[in-house]
Amino acid sequence: MPPIYVPIDRPEQDADRLAEQLRFWRRSISKHKWSALGLAAAIALLTSLIVFVIQPTYRSTATLMLEINKSKVVGIEEVYSSMNSNYEYYQTQVGILKSGELARRVVTKMKLVDHPALDPRQQKDSVFSLGKLLPASWMGEDGSEKLTPAQLQAAVIGRFMSELTIEPVRNSQLIKISYENPDKEFAATAANLVAEGFIEADMDARLAMTQKAGAWLTERLTGLRKKLEESERALQQFRERERIIDAKGVAQSGASKQLETLSEGLVSARQKRAEAEAAYQQVQSAQKSRTDLESIPAIQKSTLYAQLKGVETAAESKLADAAKKYGPDHPKRQSADAEFRAARDNTKRQIDTIVTSITKEYELARAHETSVERALAQSKGDILGMNRKEYELGVLEREVASNKSLYEMFTTRTKETNVAGDLQSPIARVVDPAVVSGVPFRPNKFRSIGIAAVVGLILGIMLALLLEYLDNTIKTPEDVDIKLRQSLLGQLPRIKGKIESGDLQIAFIKDKDPGFSEEIRSIRTGVMLSSIDAPHKVLLVTSSVPGEGKTSVATNIALALGQVRKVCLIDADMRRPTVAKVLGVDTTSKGLSNLVSGSDPTTECMHFNKELGIHIIPSGIVPPNPLELLSSVRFAEAMKWLEERFDVIIIDSPPLQLVSDPLILSQFSHSVVYVVKADSTPYQVALGGLERLREAGAHILGVVINQIDREKADSYYGYGKYSAYGHGKRGYGYSSKAA
Repeated sequence: MPPIYVPIDRPEQDADRLAEQLRFWRRSISKHKWSALGLAAAIALLTSLIVFVIQPTYRSTATLMLEINKSKVVGIEEVYSSMNSNYEYYQTQVGILKSGELARRVVTKMKLVDHPALDPRQQKDSVFSLGKLLPASWMGEDGSEKLTPAQLQAAVIGRFMSELTIEPVRNSQLIKISYENPDKEFAATAANLVAEGFIEADMDARLAMTQKAGAWLTERLTGLRKKLEESERALQQFRERERIIDAKGVAQSGASKQLETLSEGLVSARQKRAEAEAAYQQVQSAQKSRTDLESIPAIQKSTLYAQLKGVETAAESKLADAAKKYGPDHPKRQSADAEFRAARDNTKRQIDTIVTSITKEYELARAHETSVERALAQSKGDILGMNRKEYELGVLEREVASNKSLYEMFTTRTKETNVAGDLQSPIARVVDPAVVSGVPFRPNKFRSIGIAAVVGLILGIMLALLLEYLDNTIKTPEDVDIKLRQSLLGQLPRIKGKIESGDLQIAFIKDKDPGFSEEIRSIRTGVMLSSIDAPHKVLLVTSSVPGEGKTSVATNIALALGQVRKVCLIDADMRRPTVAKVLGVDTTSKGLSNLVSGSDPTTECMHFNKELGIHIIPSGIVPPNPLELLSSVRFAEAMKWLEERFDVIIIDSPPLQLVSDPLILSQFSHSVVYVVKADSTPYQVALGGLERLREAGAHILGVVINQIDREKADSYYGYGKYSAYGHGKRGYGYSSKAA
């Protein structure tokens, strides 16, 4: 399993995690490096066998450039409206190059059905043989091929398309046409055939389209000519019937001028009639009111009246002078009087004449106005009639013009189409024709082998990491710190070589392995330093499951402490006692059970080994229920008695996951040493045992990793510490069998 990180409040947390992850990867790869290299070599070898057996395939490429923006020979945009330079048009041409119809055209035109490179009947051993490529219904009863010409052509076209690759060049008008085939010369020929076939197919299609358009235009032109003749005939008949020479010339111009003249005359007539009517109304008003007519402005404006009035005034003045000088009968007065009366009569006659003239002028002005109005109304009616004729004439003229324009356009298009049939501009041109390739395109042997080796190596590394991720055992001191959240008390190496029975438990005294002995001394130092202020007299040694070497750890710690302290080793594993057997004590001798029960003297229950320098209390007679014995008051009294007589008491207890004895024994212990077998015990099991001890209130002194493989530790874990010990004649020897 990968390291489990406990969150910590320090800035270097991310860096530490990354460093630990990198160390984990390095250890994993180093541990399985030979397996990964072997897998890579095997895959590379298998790939080598495959690539050297596979028939080589050659690839030739022709480069085609689309003439999207090239100017056309003739401007027939309606006929070739689909030819544009946008992206959709470019992709359409790529699709046409990939189409089965183009492949069919090339195969049919070049008669490739019988070509050895494509004919499946001539390739019995090829991957394209009919038995692998064609449906079973196409095969005979004896396995021979029974193909119709259509089926054979379909098979050849299918292979031709499978070997053809169309690749548009990005941000350009270039298209690469590649063909792959075991026959390198045919591969180059096929690529060029596709390019040429594409150009020819487009030109044929456009020629057919041009011919079809020309036929349609010719047929349409006949109808348009007939329609134009009918419209022109109808126009001429209308002109003759209505006697129209030039409606927009003489007739239209004369009618317009007449209407304009009559309109101006009507305005003038109305003005004159209004003036005459005003004078007439003044005269009538004066006559009705018996007012002097001389006061009327119309009379006063008369020149003749003004002259007569001047004569009358002069005669009146002369009469006045004569009256002053002469009497009534005087001839001069009478002459002046007669002259005055004659002048006044002339004025009155002139006034009457003016009044009569005003009346006549009014009547004439009104009559003239009426006649002008009638003439204007008649003129308007004539113009309206002319407008209607002009409208009908315009409709006929527009129809003639439209038919004539359409007829001329179709005539022009027909001529252009006929010319375009002879002047075809190619849609594309071959920029770089395909050439025969001298190097196989597939398989690239060295590249394939190299890729296979790299892939094999990557798979090996991934497998190594996967195995390590799935490995949930304790292997390193970091695992103890991170996974078990405990401090490391020591890490004992595995002693290799043949070991006699019981030598492992006294390896410290016999110095079977310098590295092992040095680690035991380190553990002894750790135990002693942990009890400077509060001496830990009772030390419990336990593990999770059997076979982790807790008895060997307990006995060797006892032997190491026995060199500096008075030590008593107690075998509290009453179900599977081993201390007496491995330390040379009679297995039938009295021990812990006898001491607790009080059935035998204390001196007979304790055995002192002078050679080892420690006191040993074996398990004694195995009771029917050891847990009741260990939890009794007498056991507590016995432990108190032993604490008074020894500096250190080491208790070898049974595995914690099997029985609850270690939890009871921890109540009488000052500290606990937890033994974990390297690369064996799942950390979840060890963590569960430690949690149970914590819940029971035990003080856990530390964890001892047992049976570490030094060579693996040097190469895999990267510590290199064990290389300092014993690479001499004595070598390493630690039995894999734990007590």
